[in-house]
Amino acid sequence: MNQFAVNVSTIFTEVPFLERFQKARECGFSLVECQFPYKYPVERIRDELHQHQLSLVLINLPPGNWEKGDRGIAIFPNRTDEFQRSVEEGIRYATELNVPYIHCMAGVLPADLDRQKAKETYMRHLYDAAKQMANHSLTLLIEPINPFDMPNYFLTNIHEAVSMIKEIGLTNIKLQYDFYHMQRMNGNLMTTFETYFDWIKHVQIADVPGRHEPGTGEIRYEYIFQRLQQCGYKGFIGLEYVPAGKSEHSFHWRKLFIDHRF
Repeated sequence: MNQFAVNVSTIFTEVPFLERFQKARECGFSLVECQFPYKYPVERIRDELHQHQLSLVLINLPPGNWEKGDRGIAIFPNRTDEFQRSVEEGIRYATELNVPYIHCMAGVLPADLDRQKAKETYMRHLYDAAKQMANHSLTLLIEPINPFDMPNYFLTNIHEAVSMIKEIGLTNIKLQYDFYHMQRMNGNLMTTFETYFDWIKHVQIADVPGRHEPGTGEIRYEYIFQRLQQCGYKGFIGLEYVPAGKSEHSFHWRKLFIDHRF
C-alpha cells in the first residue's frame, strides 16, 4: 500500500525544512505533502524532490497572515483580491512542482461577519479558484477542521462541506478527510467516510489525543486501514501528525499495518 505521504511541515521538524525531503526518503517514503511551501523558492523545493525521487502530492493555499491569526481568507468579502493572489501563487507552486491537490482553508469567522455572508463569499471564492485550477488539471480540496484546535473555524461540519461541494457543481472540488479532526468532532469514522466516499479525494491521519502517530491514542488504525482497503480507497494517505518522540522513530505503525496487527 504505497499511498502514505509524509507531511514535511509536521514531521522531521528536528531539521530545517529543505532537509526534510532527504529524511523522508531515508525513512522509505516516496510521497510527501506540505502545508505552506511559500517561504522557500520553488526551484529549491523542486531540486529536493528531484534529488530524492519524491512526489509532492498536496499543498495548501497561502492562508493569509498566520502569525496574526489568519487560518485562511476564503470567507472574507473584503479580501477577494488577496484571495485571488493566493490562488495564483498556489497554482504557480503546484504546477512547478507537479502537485495534484491544493487545500483551501476557509478562515476563522469573526464576530462581526454574518455567517451566511461568509458562506456565500466562501462558495464564490471556491468556484472561482476551482475554475482556474481546472485549467491546470488541479483539484481543489476543502477540509472540516475541529473547533477545539482551531476555535471559530468556519468549516467544521462534513455534511455542510459536501452540500457546498454539490451546490458549487464543479468536478474538481473534493473533500479532504482527516481522521484526527473527524474523531475529535464526530467519531463514527468509517461510517462517515463510506457515506461520503465519492466526494473524498485525500485522507490524512493522526491519533487522538495528542495528534501523534497511529497507535498512540484511541483510534483503531489497524481497523481503519483494513476498511480503507476493503472499500477500495486508492488515494493518498497524508501523515499529518506530530511525532510523540523523534520523527524517525514514529513509523513503527507501518510494520504493524503490514502485519495486520497493532
